[in-house]
Amino acid sequence: MTSYIWNPPAPLSLPIRGQAERLPINRIFCVGRNYHAHAQEMGRPVDKATSRPFYFTKSPQALVQDGATVPYPPQTSNYHFEMELVVVIGKAGFEIKAEHAHEHIYGYACGLDMTRRDLQLIYRDQGRPWDLGKDVEDSAPCAEVVPMPGVALEAGHIELRVNGQTKQASDLNKLIWNIREQIADLSLFYHLQPGDLIFTGTPEGVGAVVPGDHIEGSVEGVGSIHITVGQAA
Repeated sequence: MTSYIWNPPAPLSLPIRGQAERLPINRIFCVGRNYHAHAQEMGRPVDKATSRPFYFTKSPQALVQDGATVPYPPQTSNYHFEMELVVVIGKAGFEIKAEHAHEHIYGYACGLDMTRRDLQLIYRDQGRPWDLGKDVEDSAPCAEVVPMPGVALEAGHIELRVNGQTKQASDLNKLIWNIREQIADLSLFYHLQPGDLIFTGTPEGVGAVVPGDHIEGSVEGVGSIHITVGQAA
């Protein structure tokens, strides 16, 4: 039996709809600028003919359960919401062909990519990594996993509301790189594993929140997510 100088952290997991077992989380990948309208509002339009997807990661420890109160993070005055469909990988794969990508899907969840936007833009414009803007503590809220083995979603309404007011509304059919394309491309760089999460990108309408705000998001056919922004820790 291995002994440690202090107790290791508990495994990270998400609930699975209709099951007592929980889904263990491995890694969190995020696709940047994957809706045209959002890319334009960020000042970085995307031409799919000459571009390919790009990614950033969040530490698994950024995961937050649905219904939580998330502390407002330090060193920002512009904390943004980004509503996203999350793909849950259920089968290992490397250099996956797009036509077979659906075979590696376990299911889906609703997620939020919370972002220190002011820091992200500063570092983006300086050509530096985005980590302090994106890999933020408690910045990856994720709801229950809905099993859909082998299903590559191609359409469905995605929406986010703050204090009941709609801020983001779009459709999955507006993804620049669809679910199959994302899995195939990401698998050229990583050996994907069960429990990997892919946050697939956010529509236009991102904006700032303040302590006390209540965020609700939903994806048609998948479910919803709810968090409250708390006071700074």
